[in-house]
Amino acid sequence: MKTVLSSRFAASALAAVLLSLVACSDMHTAATDDADIGLIRDVMDKVRSSYVEPVKEDQLTRDSLKGMLTGLDPHSDYMDESEYQEMLSDSHGEFSGIGAELTRDDSHPKVLSPIDDTPAAEAGIKPGDVILRIDGKATDTLSLKEAVDLLRGPAGSQVRLTILRMGQKPFDVTLTRAVIRVASVKAHLEPNHIGYIRITTFMEKTQGEVVDAIDRLRRQSGGKLEGLVLDLRNDPGGLLDSAVRVAGDFLDGGDVVSIRGRSPGENESFDARPNGDRLHGVPVVVLINSASASASEIVAGALQDRHRATILGTRSFGKGSVQTIIPLDGHGALRLTTARYFTPSGRSIQDEGINPDQVVLPPKDQQIVDANVMHEADLRGALKNPSDPNAAATADNPSQDVAIDPAVIGTAKDYQLSVAVKRLKEMVAAAGAGRS
Repeated sequence: MKTVLSSRFAASALAAVLLSLVACSDMHTAATDDADIGLIRDVMDKVRSSYVEPVKEDQLTRDSLKGMLTGLDPHSDYMDESEYQEMLSDSHGEFSGIGAELTRDDSHPKVLSPIDDTPAAEAGIKPGDVILRIDGKATDTLSLKEAVDLLRGPAGSQVRLTILRMGQKPFDVTLTRAVIRVASVKAHLEPNHIGYIRITTFMEKTQGEVVDAIDRLRRQSGGKLEGLVLDLRNDPGGLLDSAVRVAGDFLDGGDVVSIRGRSPGENESFDARPNGDRLHGVPVVVLINSASASASEIVAGALQDRHRATILGTRSFGKGSVQTIIPLDGHGALRLTTARYFTPSGRSIQDEGINPDQVVLPPKDQQIVDANVMHEADLRGALKNPSDPNAAATADNPSQDVAIDPAVIGTAKDYQLSVAVKRLKEMVAAAGAGRS
């Protein structure tokens, strides 16, 4: 089973899957279980015999499972075998499409963030853009997966999108699909021997790329790296294990994150490696915003709680739930929310997010005008914060919820980055004064 923080069988097989799920939970009476399974069989039989058009068995099964899982919360789902294999490919960081992280609001697919150096980014697609049509096909009746399938296709082929952007009339844009090889880590050296590392998503290879980036920055600074900006803005998350390993590169042992499920036996704590800090004594500033979610919030929360980094930017997304991938032996897999995660101090950030130590807004000319900024609490069926059900409401501050133009991130024009670099210079100067 893989833990993440992004068929073909008939009615009898569906009953077997449902029974296996019931067996893994606190079981009700056998009579109640049999009645529930019987009801599902009866409904499927009536659909098969009476629906206006013939329905394939695998469609009934797939849609039944999807309905059961997606009704639980925004992140649980059933994946058929092709979707499961696609998810495995994505975790390795390569696929063919336009290169955008999507979510779905109440009616249409919506862009969370374009991926750097992809057709979506180069075409000027922005966070908050609503996709009304894909090659002329209306998206209001499509699931998120169906929309993604239409956006993906052979490299070199074209796809036409009808985009609704806040404050503008709908417009069309044509993109040429490409093989998207996601480089999850980017790095460069700022003046005064300040390093900059941006993580765009947490994949299997991310921690190795972070290590390579640190080594490269050390060489470029002549072995005198004075500070580091770790940029997690617009990072939608990814693999839990990858987040734990990356956080461990800045910590000498101790707690990174813990997960708590329904029973104490499901609770688990994830620790950093002893003497794992690769930049011991080097000050770190972490940049976050409302599009920093899941695995990126684990890293930011751990470094904040452990007093290893100063967090700058705006409040993060607030996805504090853990999804476990449960394969179904050739019939796809479940993506099931199995636990909540907690920072080292015991905070749940579900619905609430990570609040920065210093709020730094991008200036208006670097914001996406009228962008519809979303947080976990805005998603239908989102889990509540177990510590304080009203946490999201009390933490919410609309004036701090702005979206940065992704084209600005990491560039010389990036105001939030310049504030982070300035803060690091002050920390280095203060440490030097303390040594004199």
